Amino acid sequence: MLVRGFKKEFKYTLGEQFKKETTELVILIYRANSKKDKREALSEAREKLETVRLLVRLAKDLKIISLRAFVRVNKNIQNTSKQISGWQKSVNT
Repeated sequence: MLVRGFKKEFKYTLGEQFKKETTELVILIYRANSKKDKREALSEAREKLETVRLLVRLAKDLKIISLRAFVRVNKNIQNTSKQISGWQKSVNT
C-alpha cells in the first residue's frame, strides 16, 4: 500500500487522510452501483477522486513518494476517472 512508504511525520496525517478518502471513494462507487439513480453518487465519487488526486500530488511534491510511485498511482486514478466519466455519460443519456 502506498501509505506504508510514507515518512513517519506524514503517515498519520496525510497518510490517514489518503486512506480515508480512498475508502470513501470505494463506498461511493459501491453506492452508485447499488442505487437506481446513480447520478448523485457518481458526482460525489468524481469529487472524491479529485481529492485523492490532489493528495497524491501533494505527497509527490513533498517528496513523500517517489516519481515512480506517483506515476503508478496516477495511472490508476486516470483509469478510475475514465470509468466514472463513462458511467456518468451512460447514466445521463
